Amino acid sequence: MLVEIQTTADCSATAAAKSSYFTVSGLTGNTQTVTIPFTQWAGANGASVKAFVFGSFSTTSGTWEIGQTSFVCGGASGGSSSVKVTSATKPSSTSQVSVSASTTPSAAPGTCKDLLIDDWSSQSRLTFLFYNALLLPSSDDGTMSSIVVANNHVTLTKKDSSYFYSMLGCVSATNKYGGIGMTIKAPAGATLQVELQTSASCDSSKPTSSVLSSAQLGWTFSGTEKYYSIPFSKFSGLDTGHITAIVFSNFNQVVTLGPLAFYCGTTGSPYPVPSSSQPAVPTSTVPATTGPNAILIDAFSNPNANALGFWHGGDDPSTYTISGGRITFAMKGNADLSWYTQLSGSCSDFTANDNGYLHIAYTGSAAFSVALQQHNPSCNQNVAPYPQTWDDVEAGRYSNGAKTDIYIPMTHFNIDRKKAIGFALKGFYASATTTVSRIEIVRTVPAGFSVPSKIDTAPLYFSCTRPNSFAFAIDDGSPELAQQVLQAVNAADIKVTFFTVGAPLLDSGNNLTNVYKEMLGRGHQMAYHSFTHPPMEGLPDKAAIDSELTQAIDAVQKTLNVKSKYFRPPFGTEGARIRQRLAALIAGSRFVNWSVDVEDYLWALSSTPEKQLDAFKRDLARGGNLVVMHYLYPSTVQYLPQFIALAKATGKRLMRVDQCMEDPEAPPL
Repeated sequence: MLVEIQTTADCSATAAAKSSYFTVSGLTGNTQTVTIPFTQWAGANGASVKAFVFGSFSTTSGTWEIGQTSFVCGGASGGSSSVKVTSATKPSSTSQVSVSASTTPSAAPGTCKDLLIDDWSSQSRLTFLFYNALLLPSSDDGTMSSIVVANNHVTLTKKDSSYFYSMLGCVSATNKYGGIGMTIKAPAGATLQVELQTSASCDSSKPTSSVLSSAQLGWTFSGTEKYYSIPFSKFSGLDTGHITAIVFSNFNQVVTLGPLAFYCGTTGSPYPVPSSSQPAVPTSTVPATTGPNAILIDAFSNPNANALGFWHGGDDPSTYTISGGRITFAMKGNADLSWYTQLSGSCSDFTANDNGYLHIAYTGSAAFSVALQQHNPSCNQNVAPYPQTWDDVEAGRYSNGAKTDIYIPMTHFNIDRKKAIGFALKGFYASATTTVSRIEIVRTVPAGFSVPSKIDTAPLYFSCTRPNSFAFAIDDGSPELAQQVLQAVNAADIKVTFFTVGAPLLDSGNNLTNVYKEMLGRGHQMAYHSFTHPPMEGLPDKAAIDSELTQAIDAVQKTLNVKSKYFRPPFGTEGARIRQRLAALIAGSRFVNWSVDVEDYLWALSSTPEKQLDAFKRDLARGGNLVVMHYLYPSTVQYLPQFIALAKATGKRLMRVDQCMEDPEAPPL
C-alpha cells in the first residue's frame, strides 16, 4: 500500500501542494499498527500538511480497513494508524484472538489506580457489540449455552469446551499492577483455567500463553461469592510489560464473575462499581376531574374479543393466558411485546371521555407501559403507517398504594383522541407476572387517590410529516460496506440520515468515525441509536436508560462534533420510560421508528435475499415513506440503488429525516 502526504511551503490557501510517498510493506492480514516517521517522506514539509492519500493497494482479493489515523509525538510507542486487510471474524480458538495493538496510558509517577477490564454493566455491550469496558473485543468462542449480564456480574454457562476471553490491548503492568482480580460465585467442586496472553510486539495474533488451573491458583469454591486474585507472580516467565488478553476456559460448572480489573501492588480487592442515582421524577399531582361515562372495555370473558365486541390479542400468544375472567402476562422482561384491546373497528372519537379515567384492576407487577393508539388520517388500516402514533404512560406511577388499581387521566395520552384505535399494555421490563381482571373507563377516581402530573414524552414518528417526502434512515452497519452505501446515495444525488451507535465510534480499531465524518461532509444527517444497542425500554431502571442516552450523546459529540434531536430505538423497542427520559435529556427530541422495513434481519443472509425488495415494495405500496435498513449485509447494500429507484418512482422527493419532519433547523432543500 502506498501512503501519499501532500504538503505545501506554507498554510496559505493558494500554496501549491507537493506529494511525497511511502510504501507500507510487511502487512500480515491481521490488524496492525503502522507508524510512519515524517523523515520517511523525502522533501515533505511537516510544518504545513494538507492531506494524506492511501492508494496503490497490492491486492483486491480482500477488503482493506484503515482505522484511526492520527499524528503522534516524536518517540511515541503508541500507534498512529491501524491497518487491517481482511474482514473481522469471531475467533475460533484462543490462538486466533486478535486486536489492534494499543498501550494503556501509564499513571503519573508514584500513583496507581486499578484498571477496569469489565464491570459487566451492559448485556448489549458484551453480547451484541462484543466489547469489554475498555471497548476492546470480549466474547466466547461461540459455544457457550448462555452469557447473562445482570447487576454488574456475568454468568457463563458452558457447553463442551467453551472458553471466554477479554482483550486488553497491550497493558504494561511491570512495577505497577500485581495481578488481575474479580469476585467469583461457583458451586463446590467447580474448576476452571486461566490463561494470560502476552506479546513482546503487542501483536495479539501471535501470543505467548501462560496457563494455570484454579487449583494451581489456590482457588476453591463453595457457592458463595468471594474475591479471587490472579497474581502475575504465579506465572513463570510472564511478560508483564505486554499483556494482551485473559482467557477463561475448562469450566466444569456454571460460573458468575464480578467486575474484572488489574489491581495495584501485590494485593487486590473487589473493584468498586459506582452506584448510579435514579433521575428525579416529578411528584406533583393534578386535581381530579369527573367524566360523563363509565364504559366497560374488557373483562376477559372471551379469548378473542373484549366487552365492546372488538378484537383483543397480543404479539405473542405464548406470553399471556386468558382464564376465569383474567389475563395473566408472563412477558419475562421482553419489552418488545405488546397486548391490545380495541375501542372500535376503525377510528373512535373518544374526546367525550377526556375528563374520565382509564381504570385497570390488576395484581402483580406494574412494571409496564399503557398506550392509547391513534389511527392514521384516513382511518384506513391498509395505509401506512398504522397506527399513526401513540402515547405512553408508566403504569406504576398511576397505581394506588395497595397496588391493585391504576387510574390514568385520558388527557395524559397526548394524541388526537378523535382518532383513537384502542389501548395497549406494552414495554414489560420485569420478569414478574401481571394479572389484569378489568379495563374500563370510569368517571372519576376514588376518594383519597392522588392523580400524578403528566410527564412529557418525546413524540413518536413512523412517517414523514412533509407532504410528498421520503426519507432513508439507515442504522449502523459494517464499515467495510460504508463506501458502497455512499456511492449509491451519491450516484442518486440524495441525502440520507444515519442513526449511529455510540460505543463503536470510540473504538479506534475500526474506521467508523472517519466514515461518518465523510458522510457529514457530504451533507448527510447523523443521529442517535443508543450507546451499546440494548432494547432500551427493557433496561432495569431509568438510570440505565439515562446512561445509554448520555453516553451516546457524548460519543457523537466527541467524535463527530454533532448534536442531534433525533433518536431511533434499537429494535424499535419503545415505552413510556425511554420516551420520558429522551424528552428530559434532549429538548425538542423526536423518537423515530419507520413505515418501510426492508426486513434485512430476516432475508439478507437467507437463500432468498431478494425478499428484501419484496418487503420494500409492499410497504411502499401502502404509502410508507420512512425507511429502516442496515448496511450490515452485502445483499442489502447491493439492493440500495433499487430501493432508491423504487422510492423515486413514487414521485416523492427524497431527503434527510430532519428535512422530511419539517424541522426549521434542518438544511434547506
